[in-house]
Amino acid sequence: MMNDADLKIDLETAALFFDIDGTLLDLAPTPDLVEIPAGMHGLLEQLFAATGGATAFLTGRSIAAVDKLFAPLRLPAVGGHGAEFRLAPDMQVERAAPLPENLRHGLKDLERIAPGIIVEDKVSTLSVHYRLAPEAGPILKRALDEQRPRLKASGLQLLLGKEIIEIKPRLFNKGTGLLRMLHAGAFRGRTPVFFGDDTTDEDAFRVLPELGGIGISIGRSIEGAQYMFETPTQLRAFLQGFARVNGSG
Repeated sequence: MMNDADLKIDLETAALFFDIDGTLLDLAPTPDLVEIPAGMHGLLEQLFAATGGATAFLTGRSIAAVDKLFAPLRLPAVGGHGAEFRLAPDMQVERAAPLPENLRHGLKDLERIAPGIIVEDKVSTLSVHYRLAPEAGPILKRALDEQRPRLKASGLQLLLGKEIIEIKPRLFNKGTGLLRMLHAGAFRGRTPVFFGDDTTDEDAFRVLPELGGIGISIGRSIEGAQYMFETPTQLRAFLQGFARVNGSG
């Protein structure tokens, strides 16, 4: 793991990919309670311009939720761990097929396990948040483990993160989303630079070495990441200074 002081990114040749929760933004008890720090919109706009449009969100959130969170800013985005895709801000969102309706409704019952568990239905994926009820984590995981055969038969998988469990199509992940974006539009031919913090980001980190990409983790060392920042606050400070030095701010 190299010191972040040695981190060099050429904005003329790089494609920037940002996870959101726990990376760009500090984690919050629920997804709706995250806060956008002052200057974040302007910073992302600067990076988007400096990379010729090759700056994107790579997130488990739905793209609709991302647009609402960062409004009026819109960026290229991969949402739902690869289940949603938007190559440019003015393009329509492409989505994978919805999860089976009976499965979506059935998993909603997981909220009955304990107060504070939130089942977020994103149509093509589903997130089970338990940051407000961490003590219920083991029971929740056991309940979902019992669903694994049913999920596997539907081509789905469980993805465990920081007090969140994702139910998603097996064919998609953040790595496939990153690769797809690199083959088109403003991203084509550029060197990927990915910022992430969670086990749910490992698929993206995993594809970077074969692409000559750069991985930057937040809060912990992750395989495939050459650099690390301790907190989202440190990352934001680096990006602000980096944008100024590179004449984009």
